[in-house]
Amino acid sequence: MDKVRYGIIGYGKIGSQHVGKILEGKVPNLELTAIADVDESRIEAAREKLGDSVQYFRTAEELIASGACDAVHICTPHYLHPGIAIKALNAGRHTLVEKPAGVYTRQVREMNEVATAHPELVFAMDFNQRTDPVYRKAKALVAEGTLGEIVHTHWLITNWYRSQSYYDQGGWRATWRGEGGGVLLNQNPHNLDMWQWIVGLPARVKSQIYYGKHRKIEVEDDVTVLTEYANGATGTYITTVIDAPGTNRLEIDGTKGRMVVENGRIHLDLLEMPEPEFNAMWTKGLGKPKMESQDVPVEGVYTSHCGIMENFCDAILHGTPLIASGQEGIRGLILSNAIHLSDWMGGCWVDLPIDEDKFCEMLAARCGGSLPV
Repeated sequence: MDKVRYGIIGYGKIGSQHVGKILEGKVPNLELTAIADVDESRIEAAREKLGDSVQYFRTAEELIASGACDAVHICTPHYLHPGIAIKALNAGRHTLVEKPAGVYTRQVREMNEVATAHPELVFAMDFNQRTDPVYRKAKALVAEGTLGEIVHTHWLITNWYRSQSYYDQGGWRATWRGEGGGVLLNQNPHNLDMWQWIVGLPARVKSQIYYGKHRKIEVEDDVTVLTEYANGATGTYITTVIDAPGTNRLEIDGTKGRMVVENGRIHLDLLEMPEPEFNAMWTKGLGKPKMESQDVPVEGVYTSHCGIMENFCDAILHGTPLIASGQEGIRGLILSNAIHLSDWMGGCWVDLPIDEDKFCEMLAARCGGSLPV
């Protein structure tokens, strides 16, 4: 087999976008063989573009059971991701899940358990921003100890601008029952994943969230978070949908210096002497360690979703290591759920891992008394 027979479940915005890239030849190691969507109009839209080159199905279950594909890519609304993935894995299908892994960690944990029971299958997350060479380099620098021990980490991510007309399109988005959250569940899963991917999960979080403050929606559109890590390091995370042009700035401070990731570049300010050593020997009052500044060269190309799909298929065909395994999808969601839970409990500190039952109880109340899935 030199190509993976590929089925896409959900022909909405992201599913149709993936199909477009496949038709452009951007993912040469897969053959699109099946599309599923519960909306007949979307099936017709797919048929107009693809003709009889693929098989069409009205449900995920029909596609999975058909034998028309070796692997599925789940592009449905968030709540549905784990349930469909479980069915696909149990049916022997390699599975790629769009972000987020799900809405609440309890359902994602069940998905991960099923995946663990099927080690013969490839299970992956579409965290496409992990293919960005800038963030890959940033992760490597932290892992190599360039900054020493992490002291502070801050991400100001406010360039996810969304107008009111974006939300007025209706559907499942920006509702508790339809989407399960707002900016944290829709736009920020990538950033939350990369934040923990680079510096690890915090030990606890504390948050202040505003719901429908700037847009006429049910869910959050403005979020401020404090974090504390096991080594005593602290952090902040700020995100909203209203800032224009907005900012995307990740700053990580350590005992050996600072790294700033912004505008597609990495800047380092490295101390000539680690701060703890300087502090121990300095006796002249005012003063601080000398430093050297440099921009870090970054090699590689950001391949985005196509890179993830190609890597997923290479893992199936050749055993290539995954850029983002499916098991890792829960980590950013743990952080997201903790941020919500802290605010729902009055802005108190919430320890990780969270009380999953308490989170589900409080989410269900916002969904009208029960969880959608």
